[in-house]
Amino acid sequence: MSWSEDFPEWFRKRSPFRFFGDRFFEDIDKMMEDMVKEMSDFGPKELIRERKLPDGSTIREMGPFVYGYSMTVGPDGKPVIREFGNVKPSLKQTPFGLAKPRLEVKEEREPLVDTVVDQDTVKVVAELPGVERSDIDLEGTENSLTISVKNPDHKYYKELELPAEVDPNSSKASYKNGVLEVVLSRKKPAKKGKSINIQ
Repeated sequence: MSWSEDFPEWFRKRSPFRFFGDRFFEDIDKMMEDMVKEMSDFGPKELIRERKLPDGSTIREMGPFVYGYSMTVGPDGKPVIREFGNVKPSLKQTPFGLAKPRLEVKEEREPLVDTVVDQDTVKVVAELPGVERSDIDLEGTENSLTISVKNPDHKYYKELELPAEVDPNSSKASYKNGVLEVVLSRKKPAKKGKSINIQ
């Protein structure tokens, strides 16, 4: 069944697409089939499964596939775009050296993360819905924070470069209603040395 058959006769007659004929809908169907095939060929096998229906038939399910972004204005007035999800657009090199656009699918989902820098602290807020506090692993250095969740139903991973140096030993973290909040104390600049007289 083609796309156009799903629409009533009156819609097909009045639709601006009627000038393209059924070929227009066939092209869209082909594009969708190609995209689904590419995702099943290159995506993690854990995201592709078969499910038996009550009538005995089997259907193939894929996903979840998530892609999104948030846009904020940084302190310098420039836009800051943060991507999240487990699907990323990328370019694949062909044998002839040309770059072909494709979708890169990962098993782990990159959570939506926001960073707020104050005079004394760096606060990292991450959305991790559907997991328990015990599922979350945090690892911090003076310059980075890694968030990792390995749960059978929800897998998240994000390696974040911090905008300021912090003391990882001073970190405090809380998790409530699917939102993780990590507060790290900023490193104090080294005190100025004292001048020493030479005798």
